[in-house]
Amino acid sequence: MATVLITGASGLIGTALSSALQGQGHTIHKLGRGSKDKGEKNHFKWDVDTGFLDPKCLDGVTHIVHLAGAGIADARWSKARVDELIASRAASARLLLKAVLAHGSTPVVFISAAGINYYGATTTDHVFVETDPAGKDTIARISVAWEEAVDEWSEITRVVKLRTPMVLASEGGALKKLAMPVRFGAASALGSGRQWVPWIHLNDLVRIYQEALFNEAFSGAYNVNTGNDVTNDTLMRTLARVMHRPYFLPNVPAVFLRLALGELSTILLEGSRASHQRLIDTGFRFKHPALEPALRDLVG
Repeated sequence: MATVLITGASGLIGTALSSALQGQGHTIHKLGRGSKDKGEKNHFKWDVDTGFLDPKCLDGVTHIVHLAGAGIADARWSKARVDELIASRAASARLLLKAVLAHGSTPVVFISAAGINYYGATTTDHVFVETDPAGKDTIARISVAWEEAVDEWSEITRVVKLRTPMVLASEGGALKKLAMPVRFGAASALGSGRQWVPWIHLNDLVRIYQEALFNEAFSGAYNVNTGNDVTNDTLMRTLARVMHRPYFLPNVPAVFLRLALGELSTILLEGSRASHQRLIDTGFRFKHPALEPALRDLVG
């Protein structure tokens, strides 16, 4: 059995992944900023701002999963906020690498979450693949800085970067926010509604992390969307149908979102498709490849 260190283990993905791995008999070390829950074992603290990390978190660790990072859409993108978004991902990856080198640990793999918006917030007919160049806008800049820090781990271990789209889950994440207006009969598309929305069911994402942890064929970057990307209009229309709610309101004007959210609005108003062929070539198969059955599984 493996001993897996997970940063950001209290988040949506981290919680589900920790539970799945523990169910298989693996030991989980959780590295986070908060205090541990009463009676919880193997919970360790770090502080990226001060450079503090409890080295005991690395004792016996064989695999590392890096999920920590400030929420991309939790606040408007001021310069300070963008710096925070980068530091919470890139600086934390570098702090952890420094600690591993000092500790003398030899993890067999370092897996990091990454963003499907690596290619930029843009709406095009192009279907992005992992070898496409990065975008030039703010979300792409955050993603590039994030991945550059992760790539530094390749000097000591196998590195996997999972470029993650919208994660659909029954509790938390984007779906809870999307479902709120739908529940009150106020479902509508954002902006043009024609922007593409890559997505994945949380259970499939957890399975991909498990594969990447223990399948040595996994290496480098992977788009981990289902490949059945939909437009924002289709997403909201389907969600309304699954929740048995009307879908008749006009689209939310883009100008309103730009006024309310500033540059952050670009990740809601723009989006393109991405190819998951590199993931499929590993032999992985989705259990929830189609949107409507996935939504019914989660909120139906």
